[in-house]
Amino acid sequence: MVDASSFIEEAVAEIESEVDDHNAVIALSGGVDSSVAAALAYRAIGDRLTPVYVDTGLMRKGETEAIRETFSYMDSLRIVEAQDRFLDALEGVTDPEEKRHVIGEQFIREFEREAKSAEADYLVQGTIYPDRIESEGNIKSHHNVGGLPEVVDFDGIVEPVRDLYKDEVREVARELGLEEVTSERMPFPGPGLAVRVVGEATREKVDVAREACHVVEEETADHDPWQAFGAVIGKGTGVKGDNRVHGWIVAVRSVESRDGMTARAQELPWETLQRIQSRITGENENVARVVYDVTHKPPATIEYE
Repeated sequence: MVDASSFIEEAVAEIESEVDDHNAVIALSGGVDSSVAAALAYRAIGDRLTPVYVDTGLMRKGETEAIRETFSYMDSLRIVEAQDRFLDALEGVTDPEEKRHVIGEQFIREFEREAKSAEADYLVQGTIYPDRIESEGNIKSHHNVGGLPEVVDFDGIVEPVRDLYKDEVREVARELGLEEVTSERMPFPGPGLAVRVVGEATREKVDVAREACHVVEEETADHDPWQAFGAVIGKGTGVKGDNRVHGWIVAVRSVESRDGMTARAQELPWETLQRIQSRITGENENVARVVYDVTHKPPATIEYE
């Protein structure tokens, strides 16, 4: 386990050395990894850091409002409304790896634009060790590693938590004094809800996934999963009222893990599963059925794409 206090001291010194007297932008997502990277960079270079949150239209419910509140102490916080650009870029894209690369390139272009405005030469991001392992091992490209375009208009990309596992990042977050809502927050994929939609990430499917994820997170909170969410995996026939419907199928996934490299499907109580399906099908008229995923990692990955 990482010595959080020593790590913070070394990471701050490393950021100071890499960025030197230049400006930098930090890619914020609301998760613990980018939040820790932001806190470290802010300690290192202060007001020369511009935090940038890109609302891709693929984020969790209420994420933009949460970002505004959590990072209000950084006066230079920028929120970029980019929903249309991301969803338009994903139109017609069905291959999981291609989706990740499209999102990775779009992210970089957004940060390049904001960096130019802020006269920043460096990009700071919250890449962690499992991101690198899975990207380099051809398991899946992470948008901030294997999903990056070949040409990037930055003097350097700074990754202060690149050698840490998720549980170690949480230790650093606690040592930094970040609020529990951030330090203990459930992981969320960098490409967002696009990888919780099998096939093309249309606006309709993304909206269904967003609401389903919100329900699953709420209903599983007492069971303390490593990660829990709903994914839109296709369509099926159902009955609502007296009418036949051909609606979306939502797969619910809830897993236990230490570092995300392996995971076990959680044995949720039947009553919990029934509340989840009742809420998801009842709150969205376009959902026909809900199924529960009992597959461990391996052979499955945690996310669907």
